[in-house]
Amino acid sequence: MLSLKAIDSALIKAATPYEWSVESPAVYADTTHIVGFEFDGTACFRKGTKHGPNALRAVSDGIESYSPYLDDDLDNYQFADLGNLPIDLSITEDSEHSHIEQEFQRAMDAFYRQFEGVSLVDDKVKILTIGGEHSISYAPIKRYLQEYPDMVLLHLDAHADLRDGYLGYHYSHASIIRRVVDLFGEQNQLVQYGIRSGTKEEYQWMHKQGTIKQSRAEFLDAVASIPEDKPVYLTLDLDYFDPSFFPGTGTPEPGGEDFHSFVSLCKLLKTKRFVGCDVVELSPEIDSTGNSDVFAAKVVRELLLCLNQPNR
Repeated sequence: MLSLKAIDSALIKAATPYEWSVESPAVYADTTHIVGFEFDGTACFRKGTKHGPNALRAVSDGIESYSPYLDDDLDNYQFADLGNLPIDLSITEDSEHSHIEQEFQRAMDAFYRQFEGVSLVDDKVKILTIGGEHSISYAPIKRYLQEYPDMVLLHLDAHADLRDGYLGYHYSHASIIRRVVDLFGEQNQLVQYGIRSGTKEEYQWMHKQGTIKQSRAEFLDAVASIPEDKPVYLTLDLDYFDPSFFPGTGTPEPGGEDFHSFVSLCKLLKTKRFVGCDVVELSPEIDSTGNSDVFAAKVVRELLLCLNQPNR
């Protein structure tokens, strides 16, 4: 593995790195990198997603490296866990807006600085960011859009996240997709599925723009039709899954999908130019069984295998 850049001194080593990651993490060429973003400062219902990154890492040693769904094994690849971005975890719903926004910006700046001078395209660097609430997706998606002007964004979620700010926060978990679309160029495309909660205005926008897919078949067909040379990025809010399968999230919505719908997507992603992703909204303390942590760890395993495809 060719080391491109040392770890920024501001990054915080995870208490337990994701199992099977390299022991001496750095930014490497031709490698996938895990980054944790422990933030839930704008969460408006139930907080706790700031504990998500370390919770899913902690149980990763209890799952197999082999995926029977993809017939592939993490032992076949090398990937690095860079740890967590710097942030004050004492932030609560009682904190001042300015303090919360300052910590969010500090973590985003550290993310950009970590990959500064690295070419995601030429160096074949891929990033899997784990949260944290959905607002954290802004940092990696912005970085990817800078290098992939024709990128297709897949958005799996229970919520539309298209509000123009929420409760005074411009970069709210409820406005992440609106903020990202603000960055879109003419060649970018948004594909949304699993959405089952939003304002009338959000639904009107999705229908007018043709971004929302109404069935699993329609969504999978849309993904299958993406040209193989088009870069694809996935932002996955874990409340996409039905709370009967995944209760450990702050804003659960009935009527969600199961794990097999996700596996169907992964099988398609293995055939595409899948360049990066983020997995957000695991709130481990809400699910006292710990099952949601394991669920999230397996989601990450499948995505790591999809990202580690030779020649893509």
